[in-house]
Amino acid sequence: MASPTVAGRSTPARESGDSVGSGGQDGRKPPTKFEQLKAASGHLREPLASELLNDRPNFTESAVQILKFHGSYQQDNRDNRRKGEEKDWQMMLRLRSPGGRIPASLYLAIDELADRLGNGTMRATTRQAFQLHGVAKADLKEVIGTIVRSLGSTLAACGDINRNVMAPAAPFGSGGYPEARRLADRIADLLTPEAAQGSYLDLWVDGDLSYRIKPEAAVRRVKQRQKEGSLFSGDAAEPLYGTTYLPRKFKVAVTVPGDNSVDLLTQDIGLVLFCDGSGRPQGCNVYVGGGMGRTHNKEDTFARTADPLGWVAADHVLDLVQAIAALQRDHGDREQRRHARMKYLIHDRGVDWFRQELGRYFPHPIGRMRREPKPKLQDYLGWHRQENGLWFVGLPLLCGRLEGECKAGLRRLVETYQLEVLLTPNQDLLLANVGSNQRRGLRDALAALGFDSPEAPAPLARHAIACPALPTCGLAITESERILPSVLERLEALMARLEIEKPVLVRMTGCPNGCARPYMAEIGLVGSGVDQYQLWLGGSPGLTRLARPWLEKMPLESLESTLEPLLLAWKHEGGVRSSFGDFVAGLKEDCLRALLEVA
Repeated sequence: MASPTVAGRSTPARESGDSVGSGGQDGRKPPTKFEQLKAASGHLREPLASELLNDRPNFTESAVQILKFHGSYQQDNRDNRRKGEEKDWQMMLRLRSPGGRIPASLYLAIDELADRLGNGTMRATTRQAFQLHGVAKADLKEVIGTIVRSLGSTLAACGDINRNVMAPAAPFGSGGYPEARRLADRIADLLTPEAAQGSYLDLWVDGDLSYRIKPEAAVRRVKQRQKEGSLFSGDAAEPLYGTTYLPRKFKVAVTVPGDNSVDLLTQDIGLVLFCDGSGRPQGCNVYVGGGMGRTHNKEDTFARTADPLGWVAADHVLDLVQAIAALQRDHGDREQRRHARMKYLIHDRGVDWFRQELGRYFPHPIGRMRREPKPKLQDYLGWHRQENGLWFVGLPLLCGRLEGECKAGLRRLVETYQLEVLLTPNQDLLLANVGSNQRRGLRDALAALGFDSPEAPAPLARHAIACPALPTCGLAITESERILPSVLERLEALMARLEIEKPVLVRMTGCPNGCARPYMAEIGLVGSGVDQYQLWLGGSPGLTRLARPWLEKMPLESLESTLEPLLLAWKHEGGVRSSFGDFVAGLKEDCLRALLEVA
C-alpha cells in the first residue's frame, strides 16, 4: 500500500490522559450525555425496550441512539415532509454479513421482508451488507426477528462498536481467499459484544438463546483473554467493550496481497493476509487509523488513510485485533464525538506512540512490513471459475439498489438454483456455487434480466459508487444515489466528445460523512449545498491515495465546464498514459487552480 496521507489541517496533540475510556473518568470532566446514555442502558436495552411497547410511530432520540447498536436507524421520507404534519417515520435495517456472504435462505427471507414490510427495495452497501428501507416501527420486531430466525443478524451493524467486517467477496477456492474470508468471520465473532448479544436476542426473538453467535474454539480461547489485564474493561458482563462500548464506530477489513476491493486504507484496522503455497496463513501486514468521515467547515475533522503498523504472525492476529480495540476504548476521545475515531488518536499522538502503547495490551512481536504487490481495485464482474465444478458470476448494480423486475428475477434464480449471494464493497452482487451444468440456463436467465454482458458495464459506472442520501438519510444535504446515473452519463458524453477512452473513478455523497468513500476517488463529489458539491480530485484507481478538495461549492450544472480543462490537459500533457488521478496529483497547485479557473 502507498504511504498514508491526511486531507485536512493538523490538530494539536493531546496530553496522555485527556481521553476518557470506559473504565471511568479519572477525576476529569463528567461523562457526556451520550456516554451516560450508553452506561445507563443496561447493555443496550433501555429506553429502547420500553419504547417498543408503545404505539408511537417513532422513537425518542435516546432510544434512537441505542437502536443503532441493534442495526437500525430511524429516518423519515423527506420527500413527504409537510409543514405542520407528522413526519413519514420509518426505519432502515442493516445486516451484519462478514465478507458480504448471504446464504440463499437468508437472501430469500430479506427479499420477502422488503416487499411485505419495507419499501420494496434492497440496497447493497459499501460495507458488503444489505439494507432494508421503509420499515415501520410497529414492524421492527417482526423484521429483525425474521432475520435472526433465518440465521442472519443486524447486531452491531451500526453504533459505537465494531461494524461489519469486510473481506474480498470473490469465493475463490485458493490464493488465500478462503483464509481471508475465514479470518473476517473470526474477527466478527471475536468482536461481537457479549452482554449486548443477550439484550439483542431478548428484544427481537424473545430471548431464544439458540440463535446466539457461537465462535469456534480458537476464537473462544482468544476471547477469554478479554477478561485479563489491560484488555479487561472492568465490566464482567461486557469484558472488552465495557458499559460504554467504544467512543465511535470501528471498522476492520481483511484482504489478500494485491486485492484492494475492500478499500483497505480507509479502515480503523486493515489486514493483508499472506498464505504459503498450500494456502496456510503465515501472518498479516497491519494498517491502522484510516477513516473517511468529516464535517464541512470543521478543519479539525478530516479524511485520513491508515498508517502501516507492522507484520504480525498468524497465531497472534486475533489477539492484536482485540488489543487495538481495547486501546481505542481506553484512549479514544469520549468528550468530542467528531474527534472520537481512532484516526484522530493516531494523528494526534503518532503511530510510534500507538505501537508503544499497544505493548500494554499485546505481548507479541510486531515485525517489519512485508512487501506487497501493487494494489488493484478488483470487482469480479462477469463469470469466474470458483473451484473445480463450480462457477460464480458478478453482476453490476449501480448504487447497489435492487428493485422491480431485477429484484424479482434474482429472487427466482436464487430460489431455483439455491445460490449463495455475496456483496462487494463496490455495491455489486455475486451469485456463487453455480454448477457447470447450470451455467447455460443461468446465463440465459440473467440476459433476460438485462445482464447480457455483466463483465462489461459502462466504464465510468463500473467502479462508481454513491450513498443513499435523499430522501431517507437525515444527514443528506443534497442528492447522491438518485442522480449518480445522470452524472455518469454527462461525464461519459463529455469524455466521448473529448475522445478520452480511459475510465475515471467517480464517487458521490450527499454530505461529508463519506459513506461512499469519495475522498479516495479520482473525482469525488461531496454534497455541500442544494445541487452543490465539493470537488475532490487526485485519488488513485488502486485506492492508495487521498484526493484533495479544490472547489467548495461547485454547482452541479457546472460539472462539464469545470472538468473539461482538466480532462483536456490530461489528454494533451499526460497523453493519458497515467491515470487521471495520478496526473492531477502530479500537477503544481497553481497550475491546477488555473485550470479550474478557466471554467
